[in-house]
Order: sequence, then structure tokens, then C-alpha cells
Amino acid sequence: MKYITLSLCILGCFLFLNGATACSTDDMAPPPETPGSSGNPTGTPEEPENTDQMKVEIKIGTTTFTATLHDNVTAVAFKAMLLLTIQISELNRNEKYYNFSGSFPTAPSRPGTIRSGDLMLYGNNCLVLFYKTFTSSYSYTPIGRIDNPTGLEAAVGTGNVTITFEQPNKQQTLFLLEKRNRVLF
Repeated sequence: MKYITLSLCILGCFLFLNGATACSTDDMAPPPETPGSSGNPTGTPEEPENTDQMKVEIKIGTTTFTATLHDNVTAVAFKAMLLLTIQISELNRNEKYYNFSGSFPTAPSRPGTIRSGDLMLYGNNCLVLFYKTFTSSYSYTPIGRIDNPTGLEAAVGTGNVTITFEQPNKQQTLFLLEKRNRVLF
């Protein structure tokens, strides 16, 4: 009798687990390739077709820098706020910061080395633009990085400064939001 009860329990668990995984979308076959598309035989992540999708212009005085945003929800939320002009404050002679009134989604990590041109989020609402390279034990959520930070330190100067972040093309935000296919706020 014990063996029959045990067998029925095992069979019931198997059927339950099998039924639960049958509804999973992870096992769905990928859509068939369309003409002109190519597969990815290596299994490595592919770069977006248009890397301009992740670009942002940063204007400081008369100087404009181009930044590439990371592929994360924090960067998407930040980019959705653009056109953005803010007065950023000096801190520690290596960074400028601005505290937003609202919060962003976060995924903090310790980068170890902060590089000139890094754009990060400290906590859930403090935007930080670093203009010097140094080591740090603090945790930040990466947002993006200025592609060529040459001249950044001179552009931001030693005090508070006004910075404008803008999208080179407003269609890019729609692409990123569709890519994420989720509501951020």
C-alpha cells in the first residue's frame, strides 16, 4: 500500500510539474527567419543593428559630447526624460551630481574603477557624471559613458554647471521602450 501511495504521489508531482512548464514561453521555438536576416550560430549576444539607438548628446556650454547608454532599464528611464537641462553640482573635484525628485529603477554594482566620462546613478535618484578616472568602493547603477571624454574636465570646470542631455532622434526612445516591452514608471 505504501508503494502505491508513493507511486501515485510521484506520478502526481511529475504531471503537475510537466503541466506547469508547458505554459512557459521559454520553450517556445523562435520565429522563422525572414528573407535577408541572418542567424547567430555562435550563440553570443548580437549588437543592435543601429548603435545610434543608444546615443545621447550632452551639451556643456559650447561643447557637445556624445554618450552611449547602457542596455538597461535605468538608461531607458533616463533617456525617456530627455530633453533635460539641469544645474549639476561639484563634488570631490572628480564628479558632478544632480538629485532628481523621483527615483529610477536600479541595479547597483561596484565598478572598482570609475572612468572619466562615466554617467551613473548613485542610490535611486542621484545622477553622477564623472570627469576624472579613479578607484572607488561605492556602488552605482551604470547609465552610460561619454564616447570620447577628451576635454570633459575643462568643459565642466570647477564649480556648478548647466548641462543639457538630449536625444539625437526621438524615435530612439520609442525603439528602446518597445525593446523593453514594459512600463518603467
